[in-house]
Order: sequence, then C-alpha cells, then structure tokens
Amino acid sequence: MRRLAFLLYGASAYLLFLAATLYALGFVEGLLVPRSVDAGGVPSPAGLALLVDVALLVLFAVQHSGMARRGFKRFWTRIVPEPIERSTYVVATSGVLLLLFYLWRPIPAVVWSVEGTVPRMLLFALSGLGWGIALFSTFLLNHFELFGLRQVYLAARRKEAPDARFRTPVLYKVVRHPLYLGFIVAFWAAPTMTVGRLAFALGMLGYVVVAIQLEERDLVRAFGARYLAYREQVRGLVPLPKRLPASTEAPLQGD
Repeated sequence: MRRLAFLLYGASAYLLFLAATLYALGFVEGLLVPRSVDAGGVPSPAGLALLVDVALLVLFAVQHSGMARRGFKRFWTRIVPEPIERSTYVVATSGVLLLLFYLWRPIPAVVWSVEGTVPRMLLFALSGLGWGIALFSTFLLNHFELFGLRQVYLAARRKEAPDARFRTPVLYKVVRHPLYLGFIVAFWAAPTMTVGRLAFALGMLGYVVVAIQLEERDLVRAFGARYLAYREQVRGLVPLPKRLPASTEAPLQGD
C-alpha cells in the first residue's frame, strides 16, 4: 500500500505539473487564461505592482533552485521518503508557479511593439520554438525522471534507481543548458513587450544566471574533471561553434 500511495502521489504531482506548465504557456503568451502577464489580476499603481511581481519572482527562484540543491536534498530526505522527494519538489514548484500566476499584477505600459503581421508572426513562431526546445530538452534528460515519475515507478517495482550517467544527447552537444535557453527565447520573443512582461523576462533571466552557477557547482562535484572538460568545450546558453570537440557524453541536470 505504501508503494502504491507513492505511485499515486507521483502521478498526481506530474498532472499538477502539466496543469501549471500549460497555464504558464498561456500566462506568458496571453492565450486562453483568465490571468496573464499583461491582463487580469488586481489593478495596482506601477510601483506597487513591480514590487509584488519581483517578490513573486524571488519566491520562485528561491524555492525552485534551493530545493534542487544537493545539501537541501540530504536534509529533506530525512523527512520526505526518497522515492517521492522529486515529486514533492514538483508539487512545490507547481504550487509556487500557480501562486505567481494568481497574484501577478500586470504593468501594461508598452516598452516596444513590433508592427506588421509577418514580423509579429515570426516572433510568435520564435517564442513557440523556445517552448518546444524547453520541452524537447526534458526528454533528452529523461523527462519522467526529471518530474519524479520514474522514481515512484521504480519504488513500486522494488528496484533501485541506477546512478546518473554523464551524457550529451543532441542539443547538449552545442549548448550546456538548452532547457534554460528555450525558456529565455520563449520569454523574450514578444511582438509586444510590456513593462510587466519585461519584468518577468528579466527576473527569469536573472534566475537562470544564478541557477546555472549553483547547478554547475553540483555537477562538478558529481562528475569532476569530466564536467569541467565539457564546460570548457561547450558554451552555456549561446549555441555558438564549440571551441574544442565536445565529449559524446553529458550531464543529467537537476533543475
């Protein structure tokens, strides 16, 4: 019964993640949701709205990156059974995201607006490509492990999870963090950039920069010289030509 409960909990966490992710797409792009980055929510003076929005972004950054750190996991698994540690992380992240969507205060002043149907459609397509890169990257890493399903499935089968292997599948041969790159492209490819969306995009960009430093510190501890060599050979976010031939293997990342 305990293993079955873990499996049901993991599946529920994954469904919650799917709901939060679909809402995130609508929230950023302003599609089919009651509250988006530019509409809905409580009307507020720009200064107060910016303060609230920044606080929400900081909350997301602290939770999402903090709970992914190795030290926190060692402490956390003394309280939460190890098979559902990742699912609990997914629940917490989804909850914080949904809170951000609910409490976000739009700042509709326009920073830039691209005119013309074709340029606007191209930017929409670029944003869609960014979302696609982010999703594809999760499957390159192991989508079901990243979101906790594999762990509860193995626990239900009374099997031990194998050690993480160092791999560089597809996109990881040209950029170390394609998942983050996809989100950055999606957030910034805006035909109309409002102050609110700019605050969101800047906040997420700042989070990515800090998260990469913390994540790579953990990866160096886990893989040592192998990861250091990979970091020298492949750029972090900008997919420019490699300076040296990359290894055929790359890291499974924790965030």
